[in-house]
Amino acid sequence: MSLAEHFRELRNRVVISVLAIGALSVLGWYWYDPIINFISAPVENVRDADGQRIVTLNFDSITGAFALQLRVSIFTGILAASPVWLWQTWAFLLPGLTPKEKRIALGYFFFAIPLFFAGAGMAAFTFPRLYAILLSFAPESFTNIMSAPDYLNVVLYFCLAFGLAFLLPVVLVALNQIGILPAQTMLKGWRITLFGILVFSAVMTPDPSAVSMLAMAAPVFLLYWCAVAVAFIMERLRGRRGDDPRDRYRDLTPDQATPLR
Repeated sequence: MSLAEHFRELRNRVVISVLAIGALSVLGWYWYDPIINFISAPVENVRDADGQRIVTLNFDSITGAFALQLRVSIFTGILAASPVWLWQTWAFLLPGLTPKEKRIALGYFFFAIPLFFAGAGMAAFTFPRLYAILLSFAPESFTNIMSAPDYLNVVLYFCLAFGLAFLLPVVLVALNQIGILPAQTMLKGWRITLFGILVFSAVMTPDPSAVSMLAMAAPVFLLYWCAVAVAFIMERLRGRRGDDPRDRYRDLTPDQATPLR
């Protein structure tokens, strides 16, 4: 394909993705009330549990309600249309891969998507409890009146952070498969990895307390050990087949260039 044909192909893929997101965003607008009720349920639960304290969401501008409904609708469209735009992205890249690369990429693709949604689902399960714990630190005479758009940002950011964190094992196994990160190195570096996971969790979680940080770090660290186990198994299988990607570098002298393939 020429460069112009590549751009036309990209345009077609983008148009299909945008149309799918737009159509499902309309459904998100129609189902806005049940969606926003589900998102704001932690606030209502805390308010019902403690009838003496004012806990509520508010809008600080006349256009705030409209902007919030529009954002929720678009986010719903992006999430609901994810099979479409993910497939369009994959279909655009597919012709440039060899058959072996296609099999490998498909394997990682089908593992990454469930892990991301598992992380986002765990965030949705954890956030109501986290919200109640955080509000319990406020004195009884204080109220909590939070901007609705800010609250939505916190919820979405929390789900996105959990989803990305759950992709760690996919990245580690991929690095091991191409010979960059041996399983033994992963095993020896567990302390550094734990520190990195804690730092990442502290940065990505939307509050300064240790509760949300540990809620994210614990399952991610467990997934790290799963990735270590998978890496050891894959190295043993490659050793039996004599297909270790590091073998192509062992006979090179320091003044020789590494092969491209």
